[in-house]
Amino acid sequence: MLTRHTFARGLKNGTYITWELAKAIIPVYFVITVLKHTPVLDWIAEFFEPAMAVFGLPGDASVPLVLGNVLNLYFAIAAIIPLDLTAKQLTIIATMLLLSHSLFIETAINKKTGIKVKGLLALRLGSAIFSGIILNLVI
Repeated sequence: MLTRHTFARGLKNGTYITWELAKAIIPVYFVITVLKHTPVLDWIAEFFEPAMAVFGLPGDASVPLVLGNVLNLYFAIAAIIPLDLTAKQLTIIATMLLLSHSLFIETAINKKTGIKVKGLLALRLGSAIFSGIILNLVI
């Protein structure tokens, strides 16, 4: 049953979570938007264009892929928003990030459980690369 206490606690927790996510997402969104209006993002895009073409992605899509793999998905989402990506490109990048994200953090956690880290990293990165290539060909 919904009581005032339950509602107040839910509102407080929801506000806290929103604030925590906003602290991560807003700065990254701002930086990517600013970089979009400077030559820096164009340089990054140009450098990564050949590698990203394999997945059917523009070169600037490398930024959210790197952020998602090195940091976490919230930073990747913030970097994706200002980019002009098609539905196909969003599907590909989302699938790739689904399979390989937060690699440093999750690898450290998995290492503590006794899982062989090299094999897990190879599996996660390999499946992300494979799915990106296949989705580019199929969609």
